[in-house]
Amino acid sequence: MRVKDTLNLGKTKFKMRGNLPVKEVERQKAWEENRVYEQRQKLNEGKPSFVLHDGPPYANGDIHMGHAMNKISKDIIVRYKSMTGYRAPYVPGWDTHGLPIEQKLTQAGYDRKKMSTNDFRKLCQEYAMKQVKRQMTEFKRLGVSGDWQHPYLTLQHEFEAAEVRVFGAFAKRGLIYKGKKRFTGHGHPNQLWLKPKLNITTLPHRQPFMVKKWSMVKVFLKMAKPIWWFGQRHLGRFRLPKGLQWMQTSTMRLFNRKAMIGSL
Repeated sequence: MRVKDTLNLGKTKFKMRGNLPVKEVERQKAWEENRVYEQRQKLNEGKPSFVLHDGPPYANGDIHMGHAMNKISKDIIVRYKSMTGYRAPYVPGWDTHGLPIEQKLTQAGYDRKKMSTNDFRKLCQEYAMKQVKRQMTEFKRLGVSGDWQHPYLTLQHEFEAAEVRVFGAFAKRGLIYKGKKRFTGHGHPNQLWLKPKLNITTLPHRQPFMVKKWSMVKVFLKMAKPIWWFGQRHLGRFRLPKGLQWMQTSTMRLFNRKAMIGSL
C-alpha cells in the first residue's frame, strides 16, 4: 500500500500549481469584461460615501516598489469600505507637470535650449500621456480596481479650470494675499512647467517665512560652551564596542577643551 492511499484528501478542480503569471491576467481580464468595479458602484449607490483621494504619481517611467505599496494599500482600503456598505469610488490620477518629466526628456537626448518653449512643452505632454498609459497597464497588473476609463490628469483643461475656480472662491472670501515664502520644491533653473507655480500665495493664518540674519559664527559661539560641557560630562562615562571606539575618540576630540577654547 502506498502512503498517499492512506490519506483522506478531498478532490478539487484547483490545480496544484498556482501559475499566477497566467491566472492573474485571466482573472483581471474577467473583471474588466464583467465590469466588476462598475457593478460594485451601482450596488452601493445611495449609501454613505467614502472617497479616498489618490495623490497622483508622476508620469515619468515604469512603476517601482513605492508605487506598488501606495496603490495596493489604497486598494485594500477602498475594497474594504465597499464591502462594508460604503459607496467608495476610486478615481486614479497622474501629475503630468513638473521637473521629473523634463528630466526624462533631457536624459533621452533632447536639449530644450535648442527648441522653443512651446515645442518642448509639447514634447513633455506627449511623453507624459505615453507614460500614463504605460503606468495604467502596470497598476492594473497589480490588481488595483478603479475607474480606469476616466482618470484625472493635471494637464486636462477641465482640471486646470477647476483649480482656477477654487482659487477664485478663495479670493472672494479674502483668503488670498501676496507674501514672501521660502520655496524648497523642485528649485531647478531649467524647469518650465513649474514657473507659473512660483508665485506662491499664503493663507492669513500662516505667516510668511522670515529669515533671521544670524551669522553662523555667532550661533556656533552661543552653542560651543554647552556642547563642550555636555561632551566632557557624559561622553567619557561609557565605552563603545571595540569596532566603534573610533567614533568616541573622534567625538572627544571635537569636545576637547583646548580646541574649543581656542576656537572661541
